[in-house]
Amino acid sequence: MRAHAFESAAPDGGHLRLAYAEWGEADNPRVVLCLHGLTRNGRDFDDLARALAAEYRVICPDVVGRGASYWLAEPSDYGYPIYIAHVLALLRHLGVTRVDLIGTSMGGLIGMLLAAAEAGPIARLVLNDIGPFVPKAALERIAEYVGADPRFDDLDDLERYLRRVYAGFGPLDDDHWRHLAQHGARALADGGYGLAHDPAIGQAFTADPLDDVDLWDIWDRVACPTLVLRGALSDVLLPETAAEMAVRGPRARVVEIAGVGHAPALMDPEQIGLIRDFLAE
Repeated sequence: MRAHAFESAAPDGGHLRLAYAEWGEADNPRVVLCLHGLTRNGRDFDDLARALAAEYRVICPDVVGRGASYWLAEPSDYGYPIYIAHVLALLRHLGVTRVDLIGTSMGGLIGMLLAAAEAGPIARLVLNDIGPFVPKAALERIAEYVGADPRFDDLDDLERYLRRVYAGFGPLDDDHWRHLAQHGARALADGGYGLAHDPAIGQAFTADPLDDVDLWDIWDRVACPTLVLRGALSDVLLPETAAEMAVRGPRARVVEIAGVGHAPALMDPEQIGLIRDFLAE
């Protein structure tokens, strides 16, 4: 794994630093872009990227406001227009025009919007527990924690918090939870820890009254081969939504992951195998 960063335009006209991890050979023309969920970061994909690195160049950015990337000065700027602009800037920085994209939750919505664009850069799309319809009830649940800014005495304390908030990731082992804690932590001046994302993301998330998200018109414009992974216990990607995704738009292949909610962590060898096989087709 190689850690990198580049500068991209900020909404105020300046520039900001965006971080990304790179796996595999830098000159490999087969590129996979992995985009994480709302409050997570690119290191969530370490297991998946390591498994794909022999065959692909794998790029795992920290979306602005997360991980090692800079935070935005204005909370209202957090949203899909800036996220998409930064992804396109990253591809230009890498000299890449075509990628396979794996997106978890928010990352999947970014991927869907890019795949629906005319002459977009997405060759194959993997959506991890996200679709064109997200019910209001799921957004209300996410809103309960997305704007929180808790403080933790140590990593053990932070890990216990993550195990509770992200229980939907599934039955992860201790090493995986520790990995999520280590890379999801922000060191504080007092010696404690905060979460490795800007709490102001929550302000943007709840700025408007929450309601169902309906992007079926976007979905119907997606034409690339698409794999959808659904946590069987998910409240974000409902079973009826996943079933409709299989017969509309790109007519996705849908695979349900037993014993998992929102969203499969993509650390399990079986989940990784599903993605590797799909990308290889």
